[in-house]
Amino acid sequence: MSQAEIQYVSDADGNHVGVIVPMDLWHEIQSERETAYLLRSNSMRQRLLEAKERRDGMTVEAAREKLGI
Repeated sequence: MSQAEIQYVSDADGNHVGVIVPMDLWHEIQSERETAYLLRSNSMRQRLLEAKERRDGMTVEAAREKLGI
């Protein structure tokens, strides 16, 4: 992502008052904020770390078949 893709919105005096970012960058920012929020809780941090290490999951296709969707 290049800095050129970010657009700044200025008021009549030239002060930056807003910013326009590409959607993929916005989603990345939101994802990082959600992760940071979840990691504030010790219990949630532990659950996330356990889930990260888990290797006995199933594929999306298998889950859909099991759920009948």
